[in-house]
Amino acid sequence: MATPFRPGGGRFNPRFKVQEPEHRINERIKANEVRLVGDNVTIGIYTIQDALRIAKDLELDLVEISPTANPPVCKAIDYKKFLYEKKKKEKETKANAKQSEVKEVRFTPNTDDHDFDFKTKHAEGFLKDGNKVKAQVLFKGRAIMFKERGELILLKFAERLSEVGQPETLPKLEGKKMFLMMTPKTSKKKKEGE
Repeated sequence: MATPFRPGGGRFNPRFKVQEPEHRINERIKANEVRLVGDNVTIGIYTIQDALRIAKDLELDLVEISPTANPPVCKAIDYKKFLYEKKKKEKETKANAKQSEVKEVRFTPNTDDHDFDFKTKHAEGFLKDGNKVKAQVLFKGRAIMFKERGELILLKFAERLSEVGQPETLPKLEGKKMFLMMTPKTSKKKKEGE
């Protein structure tokens, strides 16, 4: 049996949900005293009434930026413009933060030198791009008898890439696969530029 609709006290309707602002603004600020900052403002500690009056005179909002400070820090700014710029910065940060992937390079215990060099060169490129590399040696059938060869291939692989990457662990055997995970080394140029 459906419940009857009652105006004003009916079922929850998500379209009419009142969204609370991210920060306390203007009259929602609960502190008695605040530290006021902002452009065209004399920085200092004011009563909430004085801070609100100063923001109103400048035709700006009083926004509580650091509520845990003692007294809370408030800034006289245009709140909508502040939110717009904050979202814009977050978007830029997200675009600039490159997701690192795990790239795979596969070998067999009988991989010849040419294939080894070719695959190692690709792995070097992946590490330089900031991706992790998972090197695997696949043992098919009776090839598992040559697991020492697989380990030698992975250790040689790690040694060859030592300038651009470093192994996370020693080669591990899981079932019929032996693998080694390489992570990129952070270059000195990047550290100096940050």
